[in-house]
Amino acid sequence: MSITVTPLSDSIGVEVRGLTGAQLVDPAVAGQCTHLLHRHGVVVYREAAVGEPDLVAFSRLLGEVVVAPHGGLADHPEISPVTLDPAKSTLADYRRSTFHWHTDGLTDDVPQKATLLIARETAADGGDTEFANTYAAHEALPEAEQARLSTLRVVHSFAASQRLIHPDPTARQQAQWDRIPAREHPLVWNRPDGRRSLLIGATAAEVVGMSPAEGRELLDDILGWTTRPRFVLRHSWHVGDLVVWDNTGLLHRALPYEPTSRRLMHRTTLVGEEKVA
Repeated sequence: MSITVTPLSDSIGVEVRGLTGAQLVDPAVAGQCTHLLHRHGVVVYREAAVGEPDLVAFSRLLGEVVVAPHGGLADHPEISPVTLDPAKSTLADYRRSTFHWHTDGLTDDVPQKATLLIARETAADGGDTEFANTYAAHEALPEAEQARLSTLRVVHSFAASQRLIHPDPTARQQAQWDRIPAREHPLVWNRPDGRRSLLIGATAAEVVGMSPAEGRELLDDILGWTTRPRFVLRHSWHVGDLVVWDNTGLLHRALPYEPTSRRLMHRTTLVGEEKVA
């Protein structure tokens, strides 16, 4: 089968067909993936059918792989199961916050570089994943708005994302959330290559120097701009699909699905390589 590479829109996403299983565990394929991520943000390997050992091996060709701190697979601790089934993941309850737009690792000093997600089982209804290109969204802003946003800083917290699903937390829940320290980042991330991305989403709790209401309005306005259809890719999963995305320049979210759904994804994450500046 020949290998095809097809852009999915003008602003985000590319689909690769014809690579399956161990064929991905190749430095040349990893090099192409890195190039495509830089150019398109999201790389979809349609029906790649990659097994766990090859998923880990391919991830390592792309960067340093995070060992899951909680609930990794017994044979492959680098792989986290993503599911709403508490029998399959100790983090199942927290996964509901992923129904909201977010970027992984914004409470870390160095946000995660990229994420790889492969579909093991899909939802009968719902469960698609959407991605929004924050590079393209920033570039499309008027220059005056870019200049205004470049001066702002945002506090990100795990608690902010959890309040979206538990607006009235118990004292125990709040204490658990507060174990993860908040992190302050600039709203606009200036990259060494000259590109700029927006650090917003579910973890964005407040804008430094603004009242809570004023900051919330601004963050909601920017999120609404960034998630306009022109900047968004929606991926409908087939079993075996492998999707890789540049976590430093994209938002993503899962579309809601039933808690009883069999939907199961296996995820690997790459360690961040660049501090926010």
